Amino acid sequence: MRSKLTMLALPLALWGLASEARAQTPDPSWPQTLTLGTASVGGTYFVYGQVWASLVNGKIGTKISTQQTQGPNQNIILTDSRQIDFGMTTMGVALQAWTGQGAWTKGTKYNNIRAMFPMYDTPFHFIALEKTGLKTVADIAGKRAGVGPRAGTCGTYFPMMFDTLGIKATIRNGQGSDMAANLQDGLIDVFPFCAGVPISAYSELETTNKVRFFTYTDAEIAKLKVAMPELSDSVIPKGTYKQQTEDHKTVGVYNFAIAHKDVPESLVYAVTKAVLESNPDMVKGHAASSETLIENWSRNTFLPFHPGTIKYLQEKGIKVPDKLMPPKG
Repeated sequence: MRSKLTMLALPLALWGLASEARAQTPDPSWPQTLTLGTASVGGTYFVYGQVWASLVNGKIGTKISTQQTQGPNQNIILTDSRQIDFGMTTMGVALQAWTGQGAWTKGTKYNNIRAMFPMYDTPFHFIALEKTGLKTVADIAGKRAGVGPRAGTCGTYFPMMFDTLGIKATIRNGQGSDMAANLQDGLIDVFPFCAGVPISAYSELETTNKVRFFTYTDAEIAKLKVAMPELSDSVIPKGTYKQQTEDHKTVGVYNFAIAHKDVPESLVYAVTKAVLESNPDMVKGHAASSETLIENWSRNTFLPFHPGTIKYLQEKGIKVPDKLMPPKG
């Protein structure tokens, strides 16, 4: 399973590198090499990150390489300490980092990160093999749930969600591709995940197995939104997967690209402009990019934007609220 998914991602990176001739000589003041933190194989970040890094390299002549990570939590830690220059995160995890209130932060406030551009919504959903008989979230009680990397959005949120709903499940962690393989091999009973849709690991699973997709009830959604106000309503449209026969109402968190505050303003401006003005090319790389649009800047309600992004938004006539301006000093 893992090898197939890795092979699936590689052509996308090659597509990005080949899609544009180097149209711009990079600013000599920019770092010669740059690193973008993504996530595990089998999730959307792994592919999406390669797509936008490759596109930006082709557009503005940078040399951004991708680094596989455990996901949003680790991306924030690495970006904040400038071990990487760019990362990707869900805004729920970013809020925990900014305030130092998430258990994983151990009270540390990660205030060196800045928002760059909106990516896409991350809905929470579930897949199980049909033969298990699992049909609802409540059915997960007493079962083995593989929720992805411990430090990722899914690994952070699903245990909290299960606690909120009073569901006692055995949690398993690992890369998305590993969770898919474990589900297929009967080592776990259900594979809850959260990523931009379609999730490649889910798509791969349904090509060789009879599966069932399911989601939260309205009452469960209401309870989760009270406990975790950063969650918002989300829908996974019918037909996102071949075996998904109806719309699935769920909850989600929005994703943003982030940068360390000291990445040059002109560089972040150029990156943001290249991504937001190349949406058709982004969508070719991953369907989730259909939501990588300038109007979704407002899905960020608390994290200061990088000055380079602010410059771009202001050029487009957008008035950035004072609370989203970078701290002075």
